Amino acid sequence: MTKMTGAQITIESLLAEGADTIFGYPGGAILPTYDALVQNPALRHILVRHEQGAAHMAEGYARVSGRPGVVLVTSGPGATNTVTGIADAYMDSTPLVVICGQVPTNMIGNDAFQEADVTGITRPCTKHNYLIRDVHDISQTIKEAFHIAGSGRPGPVLIDLPKDVQTAEAPFSYPETVSLRGYKPTLKGNIRQIERALEVIEQAERPLFYVGGGVQWSGASEALIELVRGLKVPITTTVMALGVYPSDDPLSLGMLGMHGGYWTNMAVQNCDALIAVGARFDDRVTGRTSDFAPKAEKIVHIDIDPSSISKNIKVDVPIVGDIKEVLQVMLGKVKTREQLAPRQKIWGEWRQHIMAWKQEKPLPYQTQGADGEILPRGVLEEINQITGGDAIVVTDVGQHQMWAAQMMKFTQPRSWLTSGGLGTMGYGLPAGIGAHFAAPDRQVVVISGDGSIQMNIQELSAAVQYNVPVKVIILNNHYLGMVRQWQEKFYEERYSHSYMDAMPDFVKLAEAYGAKGFRAEKSSELSATLRAAFAETGPVLVEVVIPKSEGVFPMVPAGSAMHEMLFA
Repeated sequence: MTKMTGAQITIESLLAEGADTIFGYPGGAILPTYDALVQNPALRHILVRHEQGAAHMAEGYARVSGRPGVVLVTSGPGATNTVTGIADAYMDSTPLVVICGQVPTNMIGNDAFQEADVTGITRPCTKHNYLIRDVHDISQTIKEAFHIAGSGRPGPVLIDLPKDVQTAEAPFSYPETVSLRGYKPTLKGNIRQIERALEVIEQAERPLFYVGGGVQWSGASEALIELVRGLKVPITTTVMALGVYPSDDPLSLGMLGMHGGYWTNMAVQNCDALIAVGARFDDRVTGRTSDFAPKAEKIVHIDIDPSSISKNIKVDVPIVGDIKEVLQVMLGKVKTREQLAPRQKIWGEWRQHIMAWKQEKPLPYQTQGADGEILPRGVLEEINQITGGDAIVVTDVGQHQMWAAQMMKFTQPRSWLTSGGLGTMGYGLPAGIGAHFAAPDRQVVVISGDGSIQMNIQELSAAVQYNVPVKVIILNNHYLGMVRQWQEKFYEERYSHSYMDAMPDFVKLAEAYGAKGFRAEKSSELSATLRAAFAETGPVLVEVVIPKSEGVFPMVPAGSAMHEMLFA
């Protein structure tokens, strides 16, 4: 058997695993692998401008493709720069395989140049991590890493690869299967528990589906749609699940939680049966946990992660298993249950009651101000019209994120990318670039703010280098808008360091990178500006000036119950 270097084994193992794209940045400790990479053009490499950007690009790629994103960086600061992206992936259950160079094994622990204990640093924010000390272990480790990252509840896995292991030689063979003692995710839900869940639904007068991002990772969107439509039970989604159920469906209530609609939160607070699917009862969804869904006589929770069951909210019917498999079993049983038909008239009255709440207090946004200012709803409605709901929409974090979550329309899953759990400013642009490489035929729109975009705006250079036709829309209010809103409401209007002074000219900045730049300041300019921007074939940045005082409402103050909403 022909021997290969550890670097060559690494590249061949990635190809054997089906990887086609790597996001990375070279450096001394990973140079042997980069040398092997350039000799194997079958694996595409995207050169980022900062290693955090590499992690977010890999996240975007993973969220759209459904496969683990791959990162390749050097030791020390190269590895530590990825930590924010790794933590973001961990919080949002995004599968990554991050390969970091490391100093030679005989120098580990000696404070060598660009040495960092990256396995120790990332242990709290990875699903698993490895330090490889023997070249013979590389292929097995990569096989295990992909298996762990993509199975069960997905997440990031890190491989620390010392330089001498990369240059050592060994025969190459790639394992066909992997079996890890102690890691056996439960895929099939307990039939008895599934029956109990159906009984809960049948006996309810005000049932409600509450759906999270786990549905997307399971590939369960079609099964969910068929089940919900078959039952005719209303459904609400978390911010991470937007797109798994069509936005324009009559049963869809949109997003719940801190910035969810009044009608949606009221549905949660008044349902008598809550069916949670692939959701983790995050604090932005539950608010004050003692008052979450207080009228729910039974709560069902379907999730592949047993540690999520009853972690934040005690549930009555837990079902551990792969969501797609569980929903398909439920779907088969629903089709044979004649007793469901009489309940649907009652559930129809429940839906009408929810729609009355929606008419009572719809989203309180106008499309333009009294003096012709551009308001966020006007921007997002125009984007909806241009894209027809078929685009991949990526956001950064802040007010623009919540406006987009409230207003954007989606017709298919894997169309909405945002940082939910960690709330990472700077996520949007690199994630959008990564999304393009996963789905090059789909339009990618990044919605950002003047604060968030500057966190990783250097990745616009990568977009230009690889001619990524991403459209970046900056809602510029010259403030850290969400910080300002909290300071206004809860800190007696003391705007401590939330104003963004000395802002760049974003149009000139885009042009300096080699992209196209546009600006709209008045509502009368908006439509023509956006349509001209979307007509361009390469990367485009559009600055849209919005009022400084515009807020995101409804809003549930921290520590409040979901029905205790602010509307202005």
